[in-house]
Amino acid sequence: MDSLAGPLGALIGELEKLPTVGPKTAARLAFYLLSASREDAQALAEAIVAVKDKIRFCKRCFGLSEGEVCSICDDPRRDAHMLCVVGEAKDVYAIERAMTYNGLYHVLGGLISPMEGIGVGQLKVKELVDRIGAEGIKEVIIATNPNAEGESTALYLSRLLAPLGAKVTRLAYGLPIGGELDYADETTLARALEGRRAI
Repeated sequence: MDSLAGPLGALIGELEKLPTVGPKTAARLAFYLLSASREDAQALAEAIVAVKDKIRFCKRCFGLSEGEVCSICDDPRRDAHMLCVVGEAKDVYAIERAMTYNGLYHVLGGLISPMEGIGVGQLKVKELVDRIGAEGIKEVIIATNPNAEGESTALYLSRLLAPLGAKVTRLAYGLPIGGELDYADETTLARALEGRRAI
């Protein structure tokens, strides 16, 4: 990008640092921003700075919040006896988009990953155990990713939490709605068969 003007080249370079944004996408975004109004560009810049300045972790669930406690933990309409355990704060956003879960959350802050040096001590596991006892949680839904790290974290948590008296469940896996069997991989098909239910 040496042929581009300094600020434009710098913007493309910064955009390339974003996840899933390669050089072509970064250039498209930069040229879009260059053609956008100054007000739109300013609004984007202010939104980015505001997120960095104002967003913190909820002291109860460790999700994202503007205050000490997030709006989900603070909502009296939520089922306070159900706790959905996720790896990252972004997972809360994904589940909330489905608009079917009405309980509370607990964000671990990652998943067990020996390859990355992340063990139980780096995660909010102790806080999870404390919450289950203190808040009278009746069901814990483990909603970690269906990969090696997510599965090992789920297995560890299920064994740890089983003696605490709360029902421990795991998200079901299977075929996506609108998907076709011949496009599904073997693991997805196996999970779909294991998780079958009566109709």
